[in-house]
Amino acid sequence: MHILMTGGTGLIGRHLIPRLLLLGHQVSAVTRDVAAAREKLDARVALWSGLAQQQNLDGVDAVINLAGEPIADKRWTEQQKQLLCESRWQITERIASLINASAHPPRVLISGSATGYYGDTGDLVLTEEDSGQDEFTHQLCARWEQLALSAQSERTRVCLLRTGVVLASEGGALGKMKLPFRLGVGGPIGSGKQYLPWIHIDDMVNAILWLLDNDALSGPFNMVSPYAVRNEQFAATLGHVMHRPAFMRTPASAIRLMMGESAVLVLGGQHVLPKRLEAAGFGFRWYDLQEALQDVVGKPADKGAA
Repeated sequence: MHILMTGGTGLIGRHLIPRLLLLGHQVSAVTRDVAAAREKLDARVALWSGLAQQQNLDGVDAVINLAGEPIADKRWTEQQKQLLCESRWQITERIASLINASAHPPRVLISGSATGYYGDTGDLVLTEEDSGQDEFTHQLCARWEQLALSAQSERTRVCLLRTGVVLASEGGALGKMKLPFRLGVGGPIGSGKQYLPWIHIDDMVNAILWLLDNDALSGPFNMVSPYAVRNEQFAATLGHVMHRPAFMRTPASAIRLMMGESAVLVLGGQHVLPKRLEAAGFGFRWYDLQEALQDVVGKPADKGAA
């Protein structure tokens, strides 16, 4: 297949592209910085400098849309919130428009979202059938998904990736979590009771490939391990795997002072289950958090994914 990707240089994209190439697919990546992307991606990946010049997506068999400004890197000022939204909404709207303008549209659009769709939902057990709390992360994801779904037709199915914390050897949320543990000041955040939905990068990539190949699947999918854990359990397990203490609890007040409104990303949580993936027959490799962390913590980065 000819697969068009956005977000190809991001955490998931860097691991997904080598697998797609290994399977014999032709991969094109949309990028704002061709020179930087060329340094990071396999030479076999064709680079598209944006989508402005495209009239349609004829000749593309599938689109995997993973683009978006990192949500936790900066405080949520009104300007930053607008950037977070526009970096997701604008390219998704453009992709949907190009698909709808195609005489022979891609057979599938796999488009990003996040477990933030559900908002801060405490101990409620959530599946894809549940609606979200009306807060910023839900508003961002709901509109993101709505724009992607506008590409859906009898000729194009749309799959939505409601992704949790992706565990990988480098980058992502885990990359930031490891530093305080290395310094001996790691531990639970706030009450520690909030659920943290997680998924190993291998399962994330395999699930995307599963959705790519199964023509009967569409709609939202929770991209998380079947076994969510509370923040305090995650901290204790990470400390154990890194052979570092994990008792330095960070007060919620300090997190709110540092992060402002975006503190909800770490003080809130969702107890999310991957009901639709499991019902479709997808088999997770990484169920156990300790085994998953042992696999990625200290593991050398995948050279083929750089």
